[in-house]
Parts: sequence; structure tokens; C-alpha cells
Amino acid sequence: MTAPDLAAISTPSRLAEPGEGISLEEVQLAARNHGMPLEALRYDVTPPGMHYLLTHYDIPFVDPSTYRLTLGGLVSRELSLDLDAIRSRPQVSHLVTLECAGNGRARLEPRPVSQPWLVEAVGTSRWTGTPLAPLLREAELEGSAVDVVFTGADHGIERGVEQDYQRSLPVAEAMRDDVLLVYEMNGAPLLPQHGSPLRLIVPGWYGMASVKWLTRIEVVDAPFEGYQMRAYRVRQRYEDDGVPLTRIEPRALLVPPGFPDYMSRTRVLRAGRTTVEGRAWSGWAAVNAVEVSTDGGRTWESADLEPAPEPRAWARWTWTWDATTGSYDVCVRAGDESGRSQPVDQPWNRGGYANNLVQCVPVAVTD
Repeated sequence: MTAPDLAAISTPSRLAEPGEGISLEEVQLAARNHGMPLEALRYDVTPPGMHYLLTHYDIPFVDPSTYRLTLGGLVSRELSLDLDAIRSRPQVSHLVTLECAGNGRARLEPRPVSQPWLVEAVGTSRWTGTPLAPLLREAELEGSAVDVVFTGADHGIERGVEQDYQRSLPVAEAMRDDVLLVYEMNGAPLLPQHGSPLRLIVPGWYGMASVKWLTRIEVVDAPFEGYQMRAYRVRQRYEDDGVPLTRIEPRALLVPPGFPDYMSRTRVLRAGRTTVEGRAWSGWAAVNAVEVSTDGGRTWESADLEPAPEPRAWARWTWTWDATTGSYDVCVRAGDESGRSQPVDQPWNRGGYANNLVQCVPVAVTD
């Protein structure tokens, strides 16, 4: 086996040529990671095995019996806590919808060559742990503190840069009451692939902010410029500085109606009255409108929207369709109280990030 060509790895991420199919490297990524089957949108809480999964490097083995979380940097009191000490702190649970920032990437033209998400990189779980803010207050941040840096145990090379996975939050975001150090998912200890024994959950932000296998927290006096902070930016060209990704753009997804063809996943539905359903969410504000179209987005009708069970969780919507025989493109879109909504024509960016283009599902209605 030959050593990796680090010079090749360090080149800018590639864009697929017109008509180029999914590469073997992308298939390899897709086999390691997985999306949520869209029929799982019927669940208020996504079963752990159906929740989307993205792991940049290897899934590290972290022994809970010897685990320690350290907190240092610009603090008056450095802390080192084992898992029992963290679990002994005040416990809270939040229902939170997480979505990968690259969700929808595979549908862009030209396609960024990376994890080839369609629209399934999402899931909602009940995350249990202890709030981060009291721990930061206990450590007493110094007045010059600007960012809080979170380091995971996962280690690898990305574009020629050897690194531990690291992300940061501005102090004001890290001090939010709902940012958690999490050790349980849906009432059970975290699974290895979801960050066992401890991870960060940042409700409302894309999933890259919720660092898994958390080992170290460091307070610094300048905006953190680590690799993952530079990578997760919306930019048109590799040289552009870009706009940092933060909160999740509004999105609605529907449970594909009827039943599928095995290979193409084309949907077949019997004619008659049927209930179309799905979920909608946004990291910016509460979703306040969901609309459905059966003609590919030319005309829209309002769906019935239920209140979200918690502020950072998805909301269920339903729409009644008197389906007659024919071919349809069933589409759905959401808007939120901040005025954001889903585009019919998605603006392109080089990383394929924040692609919240409306979902359209071809449906053949038969007698």
C-alpha cells in the first residue's frame, strides 16, 4: 500500500466536470456516512440508527472510565473533569434538529466533490447533558476572551492539514443557555458514532458546530482560524474569504408519498385522497409557513403546520391531496418568522453548503 500523496490532498477541493458521475472516493464517503431515510420524517424523534451521520476521520475509541474533559486558556480557574463529575452537574434535555451544512450538495451543478448528500442529512433527537455556560462561569473567563474553541478526539488529514477536529463559538454563543455538553441521545448513552462519551450540541447551528468526542475546551483572545472554521464558509471561489456558516436555513421535507421502485426510488401512488406529511425547521426563527405544490413549483397551496414541540426541533406539517391519475412533481417549501424562505432556484457555492433548495418528488398516480 502506497503512502498518501499529500501534495494532491492539499489542492483545493475539486468540482465535478459536466456529466461526471459520483467518484469512488465519494462512494467511499457515502458508505461510511449515511442520511436519514425520508420515511423516518414520520417520527417526532428520529431513532438513533436512522439519524444522519457524518464523521470526518475515524470514529475514535474513547474509554469512558479514563475520560477527562479539560477547560483552559483565558480563564482564572482551569478545570479537569471526569465523566462522573460531568454527569453529577445539573442535567437538562433538549429536543434538537441537527442538519449537515452540506445537505443538498449532490444536486448542485457543477457538483462539489465531497460527501454526496441529497436531502437526507438531518435528524431530531432528545439530547441530555449539562449546560456549558455554568462551567464557563465557574472557570471565570478573562475580560479579553473572544472565542471558545472545542477539540474532538477525531484526528486526520484534510487538504494536507493534519489536525484534531476543532470548531469555535464566540463567547456570547457559547454562553447560551441551550448549548449543552451531552452524554445521552434519546435516553441512552451516546453511541460511538455519535460522539461517545461526550459531545457538544449547539442548537440552531449546522451540525459542524456540535463537536463530537469532546476532549478540550480552550478560551482564546481572538477569532479562532482553525481549518474547520475556514472550510465551512460560503464562497464562490477557493480564494474568496467567504461567509462563515452558522445557523440552519429554513427547510421543509416531505415523506415521499406512496411506495417506491427499488432502483430508481420513483414513487407510485394510488389515486384518491391522501395525506402528504413531513417536517419543517429553521435555525434562525420559528417556521411559520409551509406550502406544497404538485406542478413542480408553479403554484402553491398552504399546508397545515403544527407547533414545534420545542424551539429548536422540527415541526410537523400535513396537506390533503385529492390525487388523480397522472404524473406530478410534488414539492414543499418553508418560511420562518425572520423572513427567510426556501428558493426554487438555488444559488451556487463552491462547498455546496446551506443548499436549502425546495424538495421535489416525482410521483406517478395510478388507478
